[in-house]
Amino acid sequence: MSVRIAIIGAGIMGADHARIVAEDLPGASLQVVCDASQERARKVADEHGAGDVSTDPLATIKRDEVDAVLIASPDETHAPLSLAAIDAGKPVLCEKPLSQSSQECLRVIEAEVSRGRQFVQLGFMRRFDPSYRDMKAALDDGSLGAAIMMHNFHRNVKAPANFTGQMAITNSAPHEFDVARFVLGADYNAVSVFQPACIDASKTGAPVFMVLETDKGQLVNIEINNNAAYGYDVRGELVGEKGSILLNGPIHSRHNSQLKAYECYAPDWRPRFAEAYRLQNKAFLTFVRTGVFPAIASDAWDGYCAALVAEAGVEALQKGARITIPQAAKPSLYKR
Repeated sequence: MSVRIAIIGAGIMGADHARIVAEDLPGASLQVVCDASQERARKVADEHGAGDVSTDPLATIKRDEVDAVLIASPDETHAPLSLAAIDAGKPVLCEKPLSQSSQECLRVIEAEVSRGRQFVQLGFMRRFDPSYRDMKAALDDGSLGAAIMMHNFHRNVKAPANFTGQMAITNSAPHEFDVARFVLGADYNAVSVFQPACIDASKTGAPVFMVLETDKGQLVNIEINNNAAYGYDVRGELVGEKGSILLNGPIHSRHNSQLKAYECYAPDWRPRFAEAYRLQNKAFLTFVRTGVFPAIASDAWDGYCAALVAEAGVEALQKGARITIPQAAKPSLYKR
């Protein structure tokens, strides 16, 4: 039987997820599109053949004809709606962050532990990206030797209005926080955050530069620049004792014109990580069918770890100091 999925949130990501469910997930059906705007929900539903629309997320989660939930609503709704899905006994794929509060993440973890199983797959989709997967494989097979450092940068064309340096840490950087943990198989002990002295730190989209220390002694640096102007650009390099490996994004064409050869950048993240989203959602469908949590997917504990680092990063930025990152005891439910 087809797995009936409800999507909560019909914005940019909700519409993309609706398309993936409708076009790229055989065995899944788009049952309901829910959004605060009924007009927006109806538009996405009509474009992708959803069975119904709603403006009530809690009622949508409880519907008998909904087998699983995909949350793409505003960040502050993620944890409450995930808790509602757990209470209803329904698997949920939740866009990141689970919460910007580590304590709220712990409440989701406590709810799963009390039920004795995992329900929440978190949308840190870079774990499914082929280039990051190659990077991790090169470390795991020993060809790089032991990991020493990981370099990351994350650039956007233009920051939204009122997007501060603090938001670069809490909103943009969590993808890097998570994927570096995934590649290295490590946790973070401490974080330091810097901003260039030559820029106005209060400026919208002011860049930040972070240095994280892992519990295996490695260093991870992350540049976030949301006003890079030239395009969406994510790069990374893993440095080992025997060599290094760099990410390659999917470049489909090369232009030759006016005595120049060039490649074009995407305006946002969706083309760069299109395959990662598809593979992530495919893994979620398998999770719903089998009850077996995907081996490489992010879970509620990973969401908690990302929130902890972001909280420490904000403190490091405000105090201009190295901040240690304490971590709660990890429940056995999450020891994969």
